[in-house]
This record gives sequence, structure tokens and C-alpha cells, in this order.
Amino acid sequence: MTAQAQQLSLDYPIKPIDFTKVKVTGGFWKSRLDTVAHRTIPYAFNKCEETGRVNNFIFAGGLQEGKFKGHFGFDDSDVYKIIEGASYSLMNEKDAKLSAYLDKLISYIAAAQEDDGYLYTAWTLKANDYNNFACCTYDPKGKFIGSIMSHELYDAGHMYEAAVAHYRATGKDNFLKIATKNADLIYKLCVTEKADFFPGHQEIELGLIKLFRVTNNKKYLDLAKLFLERRGRGTRKYENGLFGATYAQDHVPVTQQDEAVGHSVRAVYMYAAMADIAAITGDKAYLAAIDKLWNNIVSKKMYITGGLGAEHSNEGFDVAYALPNDAYAETCAAIANVYWNHRMFLLHGDSKYMDVLERTLYNGLMSGLSLDGQKFFYPNPLIFDGKEKFNQGATCRSPWFDCSCCPSNLSRFVPSVSGYVYAVKNSDVFVNLFMNSTSELAVNNQKFELEQTTNYPWSGDVTLSVKTTKALPATLRIRIPGWAKNEAVPSDLYTFDNVTKGQTVIKLNGKIVSYKVENGYALIHNTWKSGDKINVNFPMENKTITSHPNIKTNTNKLAVQRGPMLYCVEGMDNENQALTLSMNPNEALTAEYQAGLLNGVTVLKGKGWAKTADSKQSINIQFVPYVVWGHRELSPMAVWVNKE
Repeated sequence: MTAQAQQLSLDYPIKPIDFTKVKVTGGFWKSRLDTVAHRTIPYAFNKCEETGRVNNFIFAGGLQEGKFKGHFGFDDSDVYKIIEGASYSLMNEKDAKLSAYLDKLISYIAAAQEDDGYLYTAWTLKANDYNNFACCTYDPKGKFIGSIMSHELYDAGHMYEAAVAHYRATGKDNFLKIATKNADLIYKLCVTEKADFFPGHQEIELGLIKLFRVTNNKKYLDLAKLFLERRGRGTRKYENGLFGATYAQDHVPVTQQDEAVGHSVRAVYMYAAMADIAAITGDKAYLAAIDKLWNNIVSKKMYITGGLGAEHSNEGFDVAYALPNDAYAETCAAIANVYWNHRMFLLHGDSKYMDVLERTLYNGLMSGLSLDGQKFFYPNPLIFDGKEKFNQGATCRSPWFDCSCCPSNLSRFVPSVSGYVYAVKNSDVFVNLFMNSTSELAVNNQKFELEQTTNYPWSGDVTLSVKTTKALPATLRIRIPGWAKNEAVPSDLYTFDNVTKGQTVIKLNGKIVSYKVENGYALIHNTWKSGDKINVNFPMENKTITSHPNIKTNTNKLAVQRGPMLYCVEGMDNENQALTLSMNPNEALTAEYQAGLLNGVTVLKGKGWAKTADSKQSINIQFVPYVVWGHRELSPMAVWVNKE
């Protein structure tokens, strides 16, 4: 085997089970999947038509006369991301009307592509009067010359991801041909002609790697790595000097970075791409770097929601422990955090990465989407005074944004969420997330089906039922969540005040089994046959959380968690109080499932105090899951309450 062939024979040692093999059948996630498929995606496409995003392709392709409308940088990417989500949705549920609509959109995109493969409607339509746009005022003079702060390559990356998704969903290569033609142009410019540019906003690296996987053309992998390795010279000006090289992670070479800095979405997309490079090429320098970066974030720069990015001015990371509760914590950064942590799990097989993924998923990510699927958070703060227009000018979730990266990102993320449930390595089956589902896995080339029945995240009971054609020796590795074993996060950044009294109990065919725990997973060895049943009971207890003492904003404050769900107080439940509430961490909280509240949630009730200017009164406190805050009347909200 040649050195190159051996290099490309590498990949993630653990193989994820594609979401198309895991069908969600009910509960928390079925309602979210249905909402996104039937409400969010059609709504987002309609918004792209209303706001001119679709017309920009029509005009750029000469199909109609018209001028560019919108934000020159990244409006194209919204169309791509929603096509990606719609393609995933088609894989979950066939829809001839949606498929035909995608073909129509793709025909517009094809028309807008220039003869050499270039595709960026703002430039084709000469929308280069950048002084009309408040956030960016540079003039790049020509194609790719402004790539450091422009989004030409960012948009291309989302196009590649959408094209691969559409190809997988339909088998049609109409979009894939557009994507590869564009990637071939960029490869020619950067590699053959040695043009010295690289992305301002990382994303194309992830798209190129997906193109590599579907085409097996190594030049796309090489281009992704080249873009990563061009970072670190710090020689370019960013947005008229308003942001330095750290803003776009260009301050030192990527393999020498050990602290998360700059714009959080850019950074974490880059870390995810570095994980792909580490897996596919075996580059140990990439692996060492992302290990250090992960530890830096989880131990010093992550919100208890899993949110990333404290600074509003640069939508990014601040110094260690600077985590104010008026967090930026962009929804896109939470999505990037899930992408990256999943890759870290596939590299290392440790449950701590899935713990961070789950925390982010149930709290700082899905909070960005309203229950009706048509309103969105851009930032996800942990405190709200009931008045501030923190959400890009709105006081709560907004129907859309001028920069609508978060709505379109949610459109593409949610339909594929079941792809994080299982993974396989040889005869080991990793059970990572818990949701009502049926699945079809391949273990040592043998069909192995698992059905999950659960009311997770409101209950800690999970049943796994096995179906297999013949007896199959295999090990189920069932993740024991950190919250079920006294670990709030895999660092000392946040800790539980009270110790879990219960233990995770696992039964096989009705009998309690003892089990070994390895890297956070309970190992259940068995020769499996159809009809085998595993019952798991996680100790679902109400816990209070304390921050690391260096997080000064949370001094003498506590947060509340039950299972994977973080809780908050809203004024309408607490005599119009939220910011002045206090409670004793030893005060018992009572869990109560309320089917008629917020699509069905478990609330927590207890005793506490409300402080006014001259008094303190005892009141009944009610906590609701943070993920659904802001759906009722406008009132203050707080995750961290005063510790009495």
C-alpha cells in the first residue's frame, strides 16, 4: 500500500450511524422534527423569496432583470442551508412537491454560476457598494481578493454541504455538478496558480471534506487542509482594522492554537474541520491542537447551557472565566459545538464529548427555535430584564433577521439530529442519546436493530429492544450521562451542589446486571438475539449548580438542573420576580410534569424569597426548562438565582 493510499485509508475509528438509519417515532424529538419539516423549512424558504435571496440567483443568472438585494456577504448561504435541511427532511419523509421545488431552486443556482465555476451573486450583480452596509465597508476590487472578510468561500462551503445532502437524498447530481465545478475553480486558483487567499469565515473546509467523501477526489481534501494551513500569519487587515487576526483565528498557525479566541462560529467550524483532517490523514499535530482547544473551552469558556461566545462586539470568546449572563451565545455557535463534539467523540470514544453535546443540544441550541418553528433567537442570554431588545432588535424570538444565519442553520441541523444517537466500532455499539426511535445498524456486517422507548428528557427510564436475524455477540456501550454521576460538566467550571443519591440501574431481560464503566459508558456484553430487552433507569434528580469562583458574575448564585435540562425562572410564574429571586441550595424541589404547558414540560417547584428595595418575602418559586423560555408573556428571566 502506498503512503498516500494508507493515509486515506484512515478515518474516524468510531463510525456514526447515519440519521437515515434511525427513525424518530415520538416524544420530544418527534415533535421538533415534524415542526421543522412542516413549518420551519417552508417558512424559511418563503422568507428567502420575500427578502430577495432567491431573486438574487434569478437576477445573477439573467433569468430576469433586477438588482441585488440584501446583505452582500452571506445571503446566498441561507438558501443553501435550507436546501440542505430540506434534503435531510426528504430522507426522513418523501415529499414530491418539496423535491420539485428544490430542483427549481437548483436551476436558478445553476443559471447564476459563471462559466468558470464562480458563484457568488453579490459579485456577479456588482453589489460592491459596500458602504451601504453598516457592518462591513471594505471594497475587495475583484473576485476572492476580499476573501479574508468576505463570505465568498463561506457561502461556497454551505453550497457544497447542501449539494452533497441533495445528492444523497435524491440521487440526482444536478447540484453536485455545480458544487464540484466551483470547487475545481478554487482548487485551480489556489493550488495550480498558487493564488494566496483563504477564507475569512471558516466553513468551506467542512464542505470540501464532504465533497471529498462523496466523490473520493483527494484534491478537495487537500484544498481543505491548505486553507487551514494558510491561517496563522496575521498579515491581513480585518474589516478596516476593527478586528485583529485573532478574530478570524489567523494569529498563529492552527496547530499551535491552544486557546479559543475570536468569533466563536468561525472558530468552532474550524475546530470541527481540524478534527476531520486529524481523522482522515492521521495528522497528530491537528489532534493535539483540538484536544487543547477543547479543554480550554470546557474548563474556562463555556456557558452552563453549552453556549459559546461571551462578547457581543465580536460575537465571540472573551478571556478565561469571562462569562457574563447577558451572553451572546449565538445559536450557530451551539450548532457548531455539537458538530465538533460529535467528531471529538468519534476520535476518542469518551462520553465526555457526548455530555457536552447533549448539554448544548437540549439547552443552548434548541432554545434558538420557538415551539411553533417560526421564531428564532440569534443570541441566547442567561438573563433578561423583560425589556432589552437583545435579539437583533427584538425583545424575544424574532420571525427573521437581516443576517438570518441562525434560522437557516436550525433548518439544516434539526432534521439530522438522530444521527447522533448511535455509533459502532467493530462489535461495540455506542448508545449516546436517548429518544423514541427505531434503528437499523450493521455490527460486524450483520443486521442489528434497536428500538428505543422513553420519555426522555423528562424521565430517566429508557428501554432498548433488540431484533436480529441470528445470535450476535456484541457489547452495548450505554452512555451514563455526567448529570447521572455527579458531574455537571467534564471540568471544574460548574459543579453540582448536591450528590446524586441514586445509581444508574440496568436490567437485561428483567434481571439487574452489574456492569463495568469505561470512558463513561456502561458495558453490557451479550450474545444478542431477537426479543432481548435492556431497561435503563437513570437517577433523575433535581440538582443545583455552582460556578467556578473565577466566574465573578455568578458569585453567590446557583442554577438548577434536572436530567439534561437546565432550568430558569420567569417572572410570570414568580410574582413578577426573576432577577431578585433567591433560594437555599438545600431546599427540596418538586418535579411536576404539565402536559398542557409549553408543549408538555416538567416544571420544578420550591420555596424561595423575593427581594425588594426594603424587604424580603417568602414566595413559591417555579422553574421551567430554559429551552422553552420566552413563549408566554414578556417578563424577566434568569438562569442563575441568588443563593440564600
